[in-house]
Parts: sequence; C-alpha cells; structure tokens
Amino acid sequence: MAQNHRTMPTREQLRIWRDYVETAQVLRTRLGSRLQNESSLSSGDYQVLLALTEAPQYTLRSAELAALIGWERSRLSHHLGRMEKRHLIRRVPCTDDVHGVDVTATDTGRESFRAGSVPHLRAVRELFIEALSPQQLANLDDISAALQRHLGVDGTPAPAA
Repeated sequence: MAQNHRTMPTREQLRIWRDYVETAQVLRTRLGSRLQNESSLSSGDYQVLLALTEAPQYTLRSAELAALIGWERSRLSHHLGRMEKRHLIRRVPCTDDVHGVDVTATDTGRESFRAGSVPHLRAVRELFIEALSPQQLANLDDISAALQRHLGVDGTPAPAA
C-alpha cells in the first residue's frame, strides 16, 4: 500500500515509535550501567575494544575505527585519549600516512575486554534475550534488517529523503 510521504505519522504510529525509542534507551542505559559496575569499562570502551580485538594484530587506523563504530572522529579522539591514560589502547602514527594514527588494544585492554565480556553477555541475555520468545527474536531480526536496508546501513544506498 503506497503512502503519501507528506502525511504525518498517526497517533498510533507515534506511540509505537516512542515506545521503541524509549525502551531501547532504557536497555542501553541498563546494559551500560551493568558493564561499568561489573567491569569498569564504559559502553564506549567496550565498543572500541570489541572492534580492536576483532582486527588483525588488534590494530585499526583511527579513521577506520571511527567509521566501524559509527562515531565522529573528534569524539573518538577524545575517548581514545582517556583509554590511553588507562593503558587500554596505544596510539602510534601510521608509517605510511603522515596524518594517520594506528590504534592498538594493549594487553591490558584485551584482558579488560575479555573480563568484561562475560558479565556483559550475561546482562544481554538477562535484559534482552530472556524477555523475548524465539519467534519475537526472529521478528526483531527481520525488523532490524528492514530498518538497516531502509537506512542504507547494510551496504545498500539509503533512499533519498
């Protein structure tokens, strides 16, 4: 059924949207709080370390890391500075790019990530997975894929706004 793109969302559509956004925020906040309390890693630390631990030699260019986790480069730079002071990562100039910086997870960072992963994954199970039936999880997977396609997050171009 074709919809007029100039039509405002209905009251029911807006209720569903707000419920989704507000619930997702509560979930992110609770997961972040548990991660911080149980591992001393912030959600941002975990995102950075996850990307680095999956990279060859635990290293990514700063620009690649920013793109991979969806952060602005300035936000990432400030966050990496805090992580570097805690010896979770190390930054060194790229040998083949005068402006580039390689970011590497240190032994301390990799161990912190491993130690934080167990309680974090337990929290994901308790707060998210256990709340949904297998069919609801499958439906949510379909919904997420549809949103990713629509937004161009899955590698396909997003439709013109």
